[in-house]
Amino acid sequence: MNKPFLIGVDLGTMGTKAAIFDTAGNLLADAFEESTLRYPRPGWVEQDQDDFYTSSARTIKECVEKSGIKSADVAAIAFDGQMAGIGAVDADWGSPTPYDSWLDTRCGAYVEMMKAHADLVIQKTGGPPTYCHGPKVLWWKHERPEVFESVSKFVMPTTYAAGRMAGLRGDEAFIDYTHLNFSSFSDTAAAVWDPELVGLFEVPEEKLPRIVEPWEIIGKLTASAAQDCGLVEGTPIAAGCGDQAAGMLGAAMVEPGTVFDVAGTASVFAICIDRFVPDVKHKTLFNARLVPPDLWYALAYINGGGLNLRWFRDELAAAEVTKAEASGQGIYALLDQLAAKVPAGSESLLFLPHLGGRVCPNDPDIRGLWMGFTWSHTKPHLYRAMLEAVAYEYALYLGIERALLPDLAFSEARVIGGGASSKLWNQIKADVLGIPYVQLSREEFAVLGSAIVAGYSVGVFTDLKATASGFVHPTSRLEPRPEYHEYYRPLADLYATLITDTKPFFQRLSEIPSPPQEE
Repeated sequence: MNKPFLIGVDLGTMGTKAAIFDTAGNLLADAFEESTLRYPRPGWVEQDQDDFYTSSARTIKECVEKSGIKSADVAAIAFDGQMAGIGAVDADWGSPTPYDSWLDTRCGAYVEMMKAHADLVIQKTGGPPTYCHGPKVLWWKHERPEVFESVSKFVMPTTYAAGRMAGLRGDEAFIDYTHLNFSSFSDTAAAVWDPELVGLFEVPEEKLPRIVEPWEIIGKLTASAAQDCGLVEGTPIAAGCGDQAAGMLGAAMVEPGTVFDVAGTASVFAICIDRFVPDVKHKTLFNARLVPPDLWYALAYINGGGLNLRWFRDELAAAEVTKAEASGQGIYALLDQLAAKVPAGSESLLFLPHLGGRVCPNDPDIRGLWMGFTWSHTKPHLYRAMLEAVAYEYALYLGIERALLPDLAFSEARVIGGGASSKLWNQIKADVLGIPYVQLSREEFAVLGSAIVAGYSVGVFTDLKATASGFVHPTSRLEPRPEYHEYYRPLADLYATLITDTKPFFQRLSEIPSPPQEE
């Protein structure tokens, strides 16, 4: 082999992205393919598992062709992907179930059932029962028992794609330890399945995959997969990791006290820490493993943070879209420009960003809400209030982590995702949280993190933290403004009260039956 190259593949909600890097972290080529999501019933969101394989193969092949490298010089491949949803394989790696997305809420009744044992689940797994693996597995067990019987192992998107590339059998399925906080059945600190939880919920342990380290070589490219990818048969495949863990590694989140903000489809707020501290009291934060084995992170998220802005664009901002297209300006840049003219606090307008139900903690009845709007409020006020709402929700998460780890100093927030380009949103978050907001020197964090895992799996890299830190650096920094931080404090407190006080009203709304059918 000449100079080695590494491939990272990110199996995201909106699409699959593949990228090729050299050993200095330089991006040589990337490719993206949009996902196809199915909505067979209200609240159901599915994806064909075969799409994870085919989209990976096509985007890898496109990268190889774009880069002009010799396929024999690819040292290894690693995948990262969506973490809270779940799929399954049968004995021959077929798909007895579709991918049951993290956006799918059909398992709600089993979330409620598991909440009776929430303290135990959180204490052992690091995460509360929500729309994640445990309730989803129970839904398939109780609602589709004939399908459940045919399942060899329940798997992640990363597992399905990597395993099919390697030609694995069902009994060889795996899950890496960065996914365990969503499992509901693990002893996450020990990285094993927990007998008490498995027994409590009567889940056959033989249907759960073996637990591995992210850099374990789980197999090598088969001849057919190599042909599909434009690579060489026998190329090593690492187990890979969850997309949040990959993104945090790619962003060099390797120092405790660093905050990680993914301003994407979901708004994800995570804090790098050096110990396992489950949030049993508040049942809000997930405590999960990072790729480096001595690091953890506390995480919570709004399931539609960025998706809310897209909804606003599509449903309420037609005139602004037309104006942006005519001027050649991006629509979100234009909306930011208009919202920047609105005073901080949106002139006493508050927004609840949980249009799809609140996830952290799981309160599915809570929905979106603008409160306090008057005839003097305009569309820019509504939009700014949406940006501020994410910051207020983040302030709740930060307050919980401060209580759990009072000795932890918070140094800076590193922001990635499409929303990272919004200077207005970054400044709002910095002001509300009182933490500097930093933009980074690159954008392809998850695929870079996976490429680092791939390199580590075959000895190209010998230190995960040092490698990641050498590949990325800050490019801009927004400091929190003390006077704005003080101004926002009572608004953030009022936001927290609003969620609590409106919960009974949302519950009553959810109990109202559907209207009579028109004849």
